[in-house]
Amino acid sequence: MRTAYNVETVRAAERELMARLPEGALMQRAAAGLAAACADLLGRVYGRRVVLLVGSGDNGGDALHAGARLARRGAGVAAVLLAPERAHAAGLAALLRAGGRAMGVDGRTVDGDRRAAAAGGPATQARSAERLIEEADLVLDGIVGIGGKGGLRPDAARLAEVAERSRAAVVAVDLPSGVDADTGEVRGAAVRADLTVTFGTHKPALLIDPAREHAGSVRLVDIGLSLPPQAELEALQHADVRRLLPEPAGESDKYRRGVVGIAAGSARYPGAAVLAVYGALRGGAGAVRYVGPAADAVIARFPETLVSDRGPKRAGRVQAWVVGPGAGDEASAVVEVLDSDVPVLIDADGLRLADRDAVRARTAPTLMTPHAGEAAALLGVPREEVEGARLASARELAARYEATVLLKGSTTLIADAGGGAVRVNPTGTPWLATAGSGDVLSGLAGSLLASGLSALDAGSTAAYLHGLAGRFAADGAPVGAHDVAEAVPSAWRDVTEA
Repeated sequence: MRTAYNVETVRAAERELMARLPEGALMQRAAAGLAAACADLLGRVYGRRVVLLVGSGDNGGDALHAGARLARRGAGVAAVLLAPERAHAAGLAALLRAGGRAMGVDGRTVDGDRRAAAAGGPATQARSAERLIEEADLVLDGIVGIGGKGGLRPDAARLAEVAERSRAAVVAVDLPSGVDADTGEVRGAAVRADLTVTFGTHKPALLIDPAREHAGSVRLVDIGLSLPPQAELEALQHADVRRLLPEPAGESDKYRRGVVGIAAGSARYPGAAVLAVYGALRGGAGAVRYVGPAADAVIARFPETLVSDRGPKRAGRVQAWVVGPGAGDEASAVVEVLDSDVPVLIDADGLRLADRDAVRARTAPTLMTPHAGEAAALLGVPREEVEGARLASARELAARYEATVLLKGSTTLIADAGGGAVRVNPTGTPWLATAGSGDVLSGLAGSLLASGLSALDAGSTAAYLHGLAGRFAADGAPVGAHDVAEAVPSAWRDVTEA
């Protein structure tokens, strides 16, 4: 399992480690890992042109020390100092000793005492800094560290834009400058990296959009931090999902494996019921009961489904319910399901029809699965606010409804009702943004609820399998929701056989 920690926790761990190490040793560890990652990306270091964009903090120091290591291996290294008088003194001295050079944003050369010497008009020299970036093979972003808030200042934003347009590979130090490390929010101009080299642990911004889109690939460098067991974020991996997936035993029958009820669909949206049932049949439960007006469509496609037309309360025993996909304005099934004493997943129209007090009053687990638009409606905020602050939105919704919330989107987050680490799903593909995909996910997660998983585990495991199935089904081309459901067994086998 990958974990991410907030800035306060990381800094506390760094202070504890620095107290036990010689001065500067921790920065040297980080710089060594950073330089190695840059060398791997370059392939050949000798003769390559590297530009460092250097801010005033330790993040800039990491970049300068890494630049010194690359210079000693024969790279031509130039540092552009955004605040020369506050540049990391030891890092700058190391770069200059190694044969690198440094200049301010105005283009004036900077010496080892961080003094700028006049060397031509500011406008002309500013263009020379930009030209260095345009001609570079690699640009190292050491502008702002993990404590940065808000977007980049104008000078830094301009250089970051030049780097993005250039042919150079852009490598971010710890995280892309301009993003919020704790929330993943991007409130202004920010660096877009091809690779982010992060130290000690992942930061939430590296796992959550929109900041994640700025990070590119992420490489974690171990610098020896001792971190607490409770993380800010968790990202499951194959081994974690494998341990959670239900597996029938020799004495299992369809009832012992769990029965999931699906209350979904309407005359207008019968396909939602079919797709939710499809996902449920692929999710490991022993049987699926369907209740709703799309029974004929469901039976025609899946004759193994147990169908009832008497409403959820009289449909027969289930271990979990899925309610809402394609339900239209019919609220009676939602009311009956929320009144049950088994775990419930609420999706789509069910989210709009569910009474918040009824959800909060439930004693059995509840899993809500909104996309950003539905979450925005429930929170009473614009959709853009949810998409820009996904972590805060998922947590707020879970707290308001006292339920586990699976917030779908480019980054799928699962926030538990009781707080704790939020799970972020690492699988998926943009091709999953297709009609009915969420219905398949609901059925799949409901089936895992019926098999006995907690709401947090069912939601995060279903999101993982659903995302992986989407990758397998799409394989770089458009995909339909039924293709995703069809690929779930392949995703399941990929996880269990890894």
